[in-house]
Amino acid sequence: MKVMMLGWELPPHNSGGLGVACRQLAQALNHSGADIDFILPYRADHKFDFMRVHAAVDVEPSVYSMTGVYDSRYYLNQDGHLQLGLHDQQLMYAENVARLAEKLDFDIIHAHDWLTFRAALRARQVKRRPLILHVHSIERDRAGGKSGNPFVREIEENAMLGADLVYAVSERTRQMIIQDYHIPADKIDVAHNSIDTLMYDQLTDENEYRYLTELKKDGWKVVANVGRMTIQKGLPHLLDAAKRVVEYQPRTLFLLVGDGEQRDELIELAAARGISRNVIFAGFQRGARWRDAYAIADLFVMPSVSEPFGLTPLEAAFHGTPSLISWQSGVSELFKNSLKVDYWDVNLMADKIIGALRSEAFINELGNNAQTEVNFYSWRPTADKIFSRYQSFAGSRA
Repeated sequence: MKVMMLGWELPPHNSGGLGVACRQLAQALNHSGADIDFILPYRADHKFDFMRVHAAVDVEPSVYSMTGVYDSRYYLNQDGHLQLGLHDQQLMYAENVARLAEKLDFDIIHAHDWLTFRAALRARQVKRRPLILHVHSIERDRAGGKSGNPFVREIEENAMLGADLVYAVSERTRQMIIQDYHIPADKIDVAHNSIDTLMYDQLTDENEYRYLTELKKDGWKVVANVGRMTIQKGLPHLLDAAKRVVEYQPRTLFLLVGDGEQRDELIELAAARGISRNVIFAGFQRGARWRDAYAIADLFVMPSVSEPFGLTPLEAAFHGTPSLISWQSGVSELFKNSLKVDYWDVNLMADKIIGALRSEAFINELGNNAQTEVNFYSWRPTADKIFSRYQSFAGSRA
């Protein structure tokens, strides 16, 4: 089964979880039997043995503004000057994908998120193959529950109306697609994200956050969040809860790892709440400092306003750290060994953080159970489900 897969990013040139999910799903689909040509909007040296990676546009990836794949950013030309805004990137990507579609042999088009949807429609027009759209978020998510950009909404709606099948990463996302775009319910299926534990480095004896290690020896507790600092992620609610936590448990530090358009606002908010001393803004991290942010924490908190899925609690669990997550997340549908709260219920969020931090036995048990649960997770069931749909489309033409 030959698949033309369209995605906007792959690790290590990724600004969030979309690229991670695309890479892990593609590898699992290859094990199921898919022969994948993955088309990126930039040139990078990816040496995967489970798929071929093509550059639709012959440019190097820029240094990403770590605010997510959904924000305007630029590519560098050969002279080092900025060119191509996000709208232009999509148009160029779509035209070049259409040209690649004429040359490549494939049975299915599988496109990830709105940035690739116009290119997917062009490829379908050229080759007349069945089109599957994979929705990792919709514009309402990215706008923090508001309507968002009407231009993006139009792209999402038109593409999903024209697709043969739409995959949503959670039942929550599926229902939002039906509500926002009136796509027939029987045209949308759920394909939950998962985690590939073999991809992550094992912990070492020495944590990169040495200053936190020393403070913990003196009785301090660490609450962590890893992710983009954007309205969707609900971090102002976490800082409001943090103020209450610090009042009752002053020796608590909040470690925020990530970057985004809300960073300066959050720094000012921490100051306004009088908790700057207790909040550490560590910036965007990769490698050991990314991994060890999970490991140093006593509790991981994901207070997202609207989270289609949310891989970070699973990553925290892999590193032995329990989570408090919002009910407004897709991962809450299946992750059993975690605490849950409505993102807006700041007082209950604070109470659950305080209660967890005050009981080391509870934290350890929840962390161990979460780690055991995540070790049973696999992309394979999702990949087998999607591959089965590939086969149902075999030989058909759109």
